[in-house]
Amino acid sequence: MAKLFRTAIMGPPGSGKGTISQRIAQKFGLQYLSSGHFLRESIAANTEAGVLVKSYVERSMLVPDHVMSRLMLLRLEQLTGHSWLLDGFPRTIAQAKALNNICQLDMVISLNIPYETLRERLSDRWIHPASGRVYNMGFNPPRVQGRDDVSGEPLIQHADDRPEALLARLRHYKDVAKPVIDLYKSQGVLYQFSGTDTNRIWPYISSLLSTKIPTQHLDGCQPPIQP
Repeated sequence: MAKLFRTAIMGPPGSGKGTISQRIAQKFGLQYLSSGHFLRESIAANTEAGVLVKSYVERSMLVPDHVMSRLMLLRLEQLTGHSWLLDGFPRTIAQAKALNNICQLDMVISLNIPYETLRERLSDRWIHPASGRVYNMGFNPPRVQGRDDVSGEPLIQHADDRPEALLARLRHYKDVAKPVIDLYKSQGVLYQFSGTDTNRIWPYISSLLSTKIPTQHLDGCQPPIQP
């Protein structure tokens, strides 16, 4: 029986996580679970989880770790028997420990992107709030300026994507992410990729996954490569 492959991707805002995640899911057939998309869909569908999350969002509060972990782990239970990729979870050390209690990750991808690159990307980033679709005026613009390609609804720019808020946001990410990165490094499953161009980083990630996923899925007998 083929062994399942479970992985997660980490990176600061504007690092290209979403783009790379979609490429991984499409090329390697992994179930892609974005915590942001999951929460937005839950709120839109008015599920029990959505009502709970909405109560925090409406107060401009972060969803607490214990709530986020419970919701995401319940969703992962529905993916039993599938290989998957997580984006946006685990975000904190508490979430990582909660995930560790039910599942050991095979691989964690961490993206290291220079501040100046992140600043440029985020200053050009516009979002469709209802769906979470992201556009970049530099390399992925909407067909009609200021309008979502699918719904035609207006796009917005988040206040925390603006340069004056970005530095504090990145510092917060580093503070929160460091213990998570250290945990996965200690487990020997962390792989870090640095650069300024997603299209140049992607081949290295794809090549690494090509050596790991067939090994897991075909016979499960070959030794894993080391970080």
